[in-house]
Amino acid sequence: MIHPTAIVHPEARLAENVFIGPYTVVGQHVVIESGTQVAGHVVIEGWTLIGHDNQIFQFSSIGAAPQDLKYAGQETTLKIGDRNRIREFTTLNRGTAEGGGATRIGNDNLFMAYSHVAHDCTVGDSVILANCATLAGHVDVASAAILGGLSAVHQFCRIGCHAMVSGGAMVAQDVPPYTVAQGDRAKTVGLNLIGMKRHGLPEATIRGIKKAYRLIYRSGLRLEEALQKISDEIPTTPELEHFLDFIRNSQRGIAR
Repeated sequence: MIHPTAIVHPEARLAENVFIGPYTVVGQHVVIESGTQVAGHVVIEGWTLIGHDNQIFQFSSIGAAPQDLKYAGQETTLKIGDRNRIREFTTLNRGTAEGGGATRIGNDNLFMAYSHVAHDCTVGDSVILANCATLAGHVDVASAAILGGLSAVHQFCRIGCHAMVSGGAMVAQDVPPYTVAQGDRAKTVGLNLIGMKRHGLPEATIRGIKKAYRLIYRSGLRLEEALQKISDEIPTTPELEHFLDFIRNSQRGIAR
């Protein structure tokens, strides 16, 4: 169903049961899969692929050129998965040629009003960006992370799975999985215990992560010493190993 006031390029590819609202503009290279509903006054442009059963609310800008001075019109993409909710005035930009060429968004995410995902970002599944949360370029947000309202993440930072960034936080270093970060130049202030329990992590796994957290953040040991002590003393689980690998592989350093 396409509203008669919408402007849809004849070469755009839309599944039969896609809804396009009034005054929406859909560009030439756009692909929209079945079940997706696009409200009025939305602009979808560029090489943008939108999956199944998404809801895109009014005044969103989807697939616009990256806000990067080096961008010179190259064919770069925005790929959006399934069942995402993209609220009013959200902006999702395409990638850059230098950054890999694609911005990628998974499934079941909520982008609240005025949130922004810049070029070459990767967003996992079941992520929440609250109102006005902002990702700079090349940011990686893992599944089930939550970014509070008015928070901002510096380019090339990573947000781990099940991490929570408090409202108004300015993130300049990686936020490890399962942790909570807050403040200007955000610091890690604890573990997202409620989030871990809600997602069904076993109690034994949570206890191991709590012990590892204390050794890294509260023991006074150097990071290398703390990581070695964790490996020696705490029974390993996939979640704990993921937590440690994230820290070991950090390029910008972790929020301490």
